[in-house]
Amino acid sequence: MKGWIKIIGNLRILPRWVIIFIDLFIISFSALLGYLLRFNFSWEDLFRYHFEEGVIIYSSCGLLAILLTGSYRGIIRYTGLQDGVRIFYMVVLNLLFVVVFNFFFLSLEGPNRIVPYSVVLISLLSSFLFLFNYRLLVKYVFSFYKDQLLKKKRVLIFGAGQTGIITRHVIDSSTRMRTMGFIEDDPNKIGKVLDGIRIYSAEKLQLTSLLGELSFDELVIAAKDISLDRRNEIVDICIQFRLRVRVIPPIDRWVKGELSFNQIKEIHIEDLLGRESIRLNKENVEKDIRGKRICITGAAGSIGKELVRQVSQYSPDVIVAIDQAESPLYELEREIVTGGTKVRLITYLADISNKDRMAAIFKEHQPELVYHAAAYKHVPVMESNPSEAILCNIVGTKILADVSVENGVKKFVMISTDKAVNPTNVMGCSKRIAEIYVQSLNNRRSAVPHRTSFVTTRFGNVLGSNGSVIPIFKAQIEAGGPVTVTHPEITRYFMTIPEACQLVLEAGTMGKGGEIFIFDMGKSVKIIDLAKKMIWLSGLEPDRDIEVHFTGLREGEKLYEELLSNHENTIPTHHDKILIAKVQEYEFGEVNRYVELFADLVNDPNELKMVALMKELVPEYKSNYSRFEVLDTVRSSNF
Repeated sequence: MKGWIKIIGNLRILPRWVIIFIDLFIISFSALLGYLLRFNFSWEDLFRYHFEEGVIIYSSCGLLAILLTGSYRGIIRYTGLQDGVRIFYMVVLNLLFVVVFNFFFLSLEGPNRIVPYSVVLISLLSSFLFLFNYRLLVKYVFSFYKDQLLKKKRVLIFGAGQTGIITRHVIDSSTRMRTMGFIEDDPNKIGKVLDGIRIYSAEKLQLTSLLGELSFDELVIAAKDISLDRRNEIVDICIQFRLRVRVIPPIDRWVKGELSFNQIKEIHIEDLLGRESIRLNKENVEKDIRGKRICITGAAGSIGKELVRQVSQYSPDVIVAIDQAESPLYELEREIVTGGTKVRLITYLADISNKDRMAAIFKEHQPELVYHAAAYKHVPVMESNPSEAILCNIVGTKILADVSVENGVKKFVMISTDKAVNPTNVMGCSKRIAEIYVQSLNNRRSAVPHRTSFVTTRFGNVLGSNGSVIPIFKAQIEAGGPVTVTHPEITRYFMTIPEACQLVLEAGTMGKGGEIFIFDMGKSVKIIDLAKKMIWLSGLEPDRDIEVHFTGLREGEKLYEELLSNHENTIPTHHDKILIAKVQEYEFGEVNRYVELFADLVNDPNELKMVALMKELVPEYKSNYSRFEVLDTVRSSNF
């Protein structure tokens, strides 16, 4: 068996002269068959009409027709309709050549020397059938042996529409996979046969039964309008039966409008955690951005970079991109320059906590709209370095906000986090204080004659951001495990980076000043379930191929994230995924005094002082799994 597998696997394209020789033999046989049928297998009649000369004439004309039409050029194991058309042209041309020879011989030798026209017609039909069908026979024999000996993977396609048919042909043209069936939600299609393949029901119970009865290796999702919940349901069923799941890209991403096998990728966890596409009021967003001078801080980070991409689509006058990460900032600049985007991008390698540097940049470019995405965000790192969280997230935000007011910025959009709600760590509290500062500054009516509107957006984890749990899990799975989860009950909200940035732009457009917008984050996800699903999608089994270890909650980490505190309510907006949080408001003078105290304490070696001050300003801040819990104990004993 191994020998046959090797022989089949090593078969390549036959030389063209071999195909010409086979075609010529078939044409000669067809001519002989034509004579035998025409003269009822009477050898006397055959010799009287010089059949041997007729076969030679017909075959010679056939060779000339083969060379002129190029009917030998097709690869036999991929024979299709086009090859049939080419063969038909060849046999018709062969007939015309024979007719010409007949006229020539009729004038020279008489009627006994010509090829009878009945023989020509019989030969034409038989040669076409033989030539085309032998190619199809070779194609299907080759396909059969490939399937049997090379064990092609048996594929089920979800979606029996036009896209499903295209996907089927692409899959079947490969040497590794073969389509064995379609599944559909449309009851009008179930039970019918499409392109020679049966359509089954994709309903949960029936699909479970089908996968239990028949053997499949993979499922390809080719339906265009499948909802996220339905996709997750299908994937969960496939995981149960250990089927690998693939997905085709949207039609607008097909290369030159055609789907190729290499574009059919394995489904990723991001395809299951995103949500339905968002409807944006692009006209209002464009009105806010077109022709304006835009400043984006943290522009080389995950959110900042996507903001630059999306803002670029609305034709701003200039984008001023600020970040202190040198290499990512360079990569952003190269992406915009080489990506064909006709936007003027000016990059600054700068620290937002450097007041003089920020003042100089704002004075030179006079931005009209600021998106403030720069922040330190990793909870354990900030828990170990509270002075840096204060310097960047609090003092840096104050500097940017004050400089924006001084330079007449029209709108300042700050990007916050759900960790600012009932904070349990230094990072979350620092972002909450930044929220408080910009909101109180907005509400100070007499700040400057040309008042800046300050808007805050608050959302949870974004998929694929730097330091996010998903890239960490991917790396751990690729390394063979173990996958580490902090706690079996820990949950998080997730949102894709493009979706988060779209909502930031929309919220920034609708904000009048002083609002804290929160985004509908959908359903929270248990991290242990996320880890196990990623292992399954990698073709491995949790706790058998890849171990899952629980490491315990890290310093300042919550089990559950929140978007609202106990004292906050929401107000709906015209966008169903954006709400306005009704939060406690603070008097600017008091908040500013605290923030200036934070600036003075940044270099103090006694970290307890600065964290105690944070807890004083934000009384709901209760440390969790942190060395700063002692401050909560002291505070409780004082009451």
